[in-house]
This record gives sequence, structure tokens and C-alpha cells, in this order.
Amino acid sequence: MTMVSGERKSAYALSSADNALQLVLLLQERQEIRLSEVAAELGVANSTAHRLLATLARRGFVVQERSRAYRRGPALEPRARPAAEFDLVKVAHPYLARLSAEVEETCHLVVLEGNGTRFLDCVEGHQVLRVGSRTGMLLPAHTNSGGKALLAQLTEAELTALYPRGLPQSRNRAVSDLASLRRELAATRRRGYGINRDESARGVSAVGRHIRDSTGKATAAMVVAAATARCTRGLLTKLARHLCDTVTDLETQL
Repeated sequence: MTMVSGERKSAYALSSADNALQLVLLLQERQEIRLSEVAAELGVANSTAHRLLATLARRGFVVQERSRAYRRGPALEPRARPAAEFDLVKVAHPYLARLSAEVEETCHLVVLEGNGTRFLDCVEGHQVLRVGSRTGMLLPAHTNSGGKALLAQLTEAELTALYPRGLPQSRNRAVSDLASLRRELAATRRRGYGINRDESARGVSAVGRHIRDSTGKATAAMVVAAATARCTRGLLTKLARHLCDTVTDLETQL
């Protein structure tokens, strides 16, 4: 009985993976696709199609329009990693490691990619309950602290150009419209760093500070992420202080 149950679970997992891959191929073929079309093409129920789309949306493979249709997300767009990013990772990694050791939390290095945040590097903290690495992932910039820190450095015209159809939908606590995002970014500029509390993922809080290169341009951001369960306002402020000090040291080397 246990073996049969295990076989069924394995078959279900393979079927789900196959459906997800078929959906990715559909997205590459079409400009946009609707939930009912996905269900019909894959031969699944609407609820199953919705779960597949939601999973791909969390990973940046699909974006939902205001019309409720779906289109290819940033993760499906071809991208060559610039040599400058490799240099940045190499230079910044020791600072990430130092900061992680100081605060005992997970630290990320991120860049803005369209209206998404690409995670380039990570040093995980040593807490039993800790945030894991997101290296390689692309998340909506308005849902995470590093993305907010970088969006806050853009001009109004640059910000508007990134969101011609408004903000993509989020299932968590992220802001849902441009007016709210502008207020959040204004607070980020005043504060000097972005804050994320359960916006990119439930149970994750973070602070993010932009990093300026030798020309003064904000090219990346450093992030400290921790479990929301222990992130009091006082702890976030403490983490932000360590973060800003580390970024200042890094910028002197850049």
C-alpha cells in the first residue's frame, strides 16, 4: 500500500512538472494567454491551471495583466549577464560575508532587472530559523527591500516606464498600485533603506540599501533578510544600521 501511494505521488509530481513545462512552451509561442486557454490546452481543471500560473508567477516566468490575461515574465526573456556583474559579485562577496557574520542573518546582493529584482549572490546566516538563498531568482522589485531601495533612486519618468500597466498582482502584503508605491519609495528615500515585511514571502522580513558605483549611480543593493517571527522594529533598525555601515565601506572600494 505504501509503495502504491509513493508511486502515485511520483506520477503526480511528474505530471505537474510536465504541465508546467508545457505551459512555459505555450508562453513562448504566444503574446498572451488566458486561464481558460491554459486549462483547455493542458486538459486540466481551471483550478489546476490557476495553481500552475501562480507558481510560474512567483518565479517570474509569467506576469498577469490588468485584463487578467497572462504574458511571458522577465525570467523567460533572454539575458546575458554583464561582465560588470561578475566583478561586482567578486568585490562585494567579502562584505556580504562580513555583514552576515555580524548580524547572524542571511545577506543578499541584488540588481534591478526591468521591474524585477535579480538575486546575484548570498551568504546564509547561521540561525536555525533563517532565510535561504535566492541566488538566481527574479522577484517583483516592489515586493522586496533591495528592489525598493533601487526603485527609490529612479526618476519619476524611469519609474513610470517600468510600470506602463500598473503593478503586477501579488498574493502577499505588497503594495498594489503605483500611488502606494510612490509613497513607499518616498519613505525609503527619507529613511535611506527599503523595508520588506512579509511582502516577497510570508515569514520573511528584510532591509535593503542601494550601492553606488564610482560615478554615483545606484547599480545594486545589499539586503539583510531574517525571519519575521523575531524581527521587531528595533531589530530591523539594528540590522539597517549594520547594513548601511557595510555598504558605505563597500562603496569606498568601488
